[in-house]
Amino acid sequence: MIWAAISLFRFSILLNMNAKIVVYYIGVSLLLVAALMGVSAVIAWCTPGDPSRLPLLFSAFVTLVTGGFPLLFVRRGSGRLRFREGNSVVVFSWLAVCVFGMLPYLLYGQEFNLLDALFESVSGFTTTGASILDDVEALPRGLQFWRISTAWVGGVGIVTLFSMLITRVGDRSALSGAEISDVARSPFTGERISLFANRLLVVYVSLTVLTLLALKAVGLGWFDAAAHAMSACSTCGFSTRNASIASFENPAAEIVLTVAMLCSAINFGLIFMSFVRGSRQRVWRSETVRVFLALVALFIVAITVDLLISLDYDSPWLALRDASFQVASLSTTTGFATRDTVLWPPLSMALLWLCSWVCGCSGSTSGGIKIDRLLLGMKGIRARIRNAVDPGLMRSVRVDGIVRTPEQVGDACVYIFCYLLIAALFTVINVAGGLDFITGLTASVACIGNVGPGFGDVGSMANYADIPELLKVSGIVEMLLGRLEIFPVLYIIGARFLAK
Repeated sequence: MIWAAISLFRFSILLNMNAKIVVYYIGVSLLLVAALMGVSAVIAWCTPGDPSRLPLLFSAFVTLVTGGFPLLFVRRGSGRLRFREGNSVVVFSWLAVCVFGMLPYLLYGQEFNLLDALFESVSGFTTTGASILDDVEALPRGLQFWRISTAWVGGVGIVTLFSMLITRVGDRSALSGAEISDVARSPFTGERISLFANRLLVVYVSLTVLTLLALKAVGLGWFDAAAHAMSACSTCGFSTRNASIASFENPAAEIVLTVAMLCSAINFGLIFMSFVRGSRQRVWRSETVRVFLALVALFIVAITVDLLISLDYDSPWLALRDASFQVASLSTTTGFATRDTVLWPPLSMALLWLCSWVCGCSGSTSGGIKIDRLLLGMKGIRARIRNAVDPGLMRSVRVDGIVRTPEQVGDACVYIFCYLLIAALFTVINVAGGLDFITGLTASVACIGNVGPGFGDVGSMANYADIPELLKVSGIVEMLLGRLEIFPVLYIIGARFLAK
């Protein structure tokens, strides 16, 4: 920790950056993590014989002391938080919470060594849901709740969540703006970033509570209902059962979770405007939402037909049920499972793999490229071709009725290019590290998209426990790149090596 602080100060001097304010806000993020560890410890103490009590309490104490130290001895100052400080707070806060988030696993032991504990922590906070656990049900209840809570906090964003506690509006906007992408806020131009972040949190909490109550109403116990509601709304896919949702054999619960996952993949700002502000047509008039739901429906129909033709299903309704849940799960990057999709026909597996590329809308908890960027990129290409064919008539790019600038279109195309390049690079690393091509390719896409399950040896009913240690390290890097949406990390790297 001391070495990390010294490195941060040296880095800040190089960039002419106020390191004190960065360290201060990293401390705030660790206090939030310590509070969650405390809640998990309380649940452990309320569970007779739970062996995770002391690991959670000690982890909470260490995290509290470490996070509280900057608040006591480092003053944030009166200067305005600039972009470079805000971006650094986001990146280093995510790194810090992932490192301290592994402490409960590491101190508990059992299946967890240092690397596996870090992998599970990063997978939770980034809402990837790629686990190294062979027996999730053997995990104590306190540690199970900690595992799920990391995903729930990571869903809305570490920095966005703790920025709600900051009194200075300028700092709150700078921090939220550094973590929430421009494409997520584009339908709400002119509004304060901090106001948009508040709306995200209101919708997120409300959706989680409604899902919890609905799961309880269809027969799940309170703990399972809370855990799966938090996991579904964060689009993580962590479950309290080894067989994931299949273990419940509850069609009503599958319907509730399907709706929750799809809602969690829609821009929360649009949901707020539609159901809180009363503009009920706002979400349905959104082009991105309509395209996303149309693609989901198209994939469901195609996979249902393929399952009926290729497999021996008793009824079309059962095939529709399985196809609907798995498409919703992968297209929202949640990763819940009701069937082992590795055993499905090749066409169905290929379609599910495509679902894990684009995924939901910006401004949601979903990962992947995002349908907003795909629309921007495709319409930008179409406009470029039309302008080349008829140079005398310049055509603009519109998404959701808003004219997008060439810079916005270019940013979307650059992001998609970087995304594909990183996925391809880590596919090569995975295959070179000993994985077969299908496993290496789908694992790379699953990690960069924060999806979790892939195919081959990392399928929907498998895990990442047996992949080589080097590839777990590369998976950690890829999950963080995907959750931070690449550019914040590239800004840090570029500033480090390009600064004079």
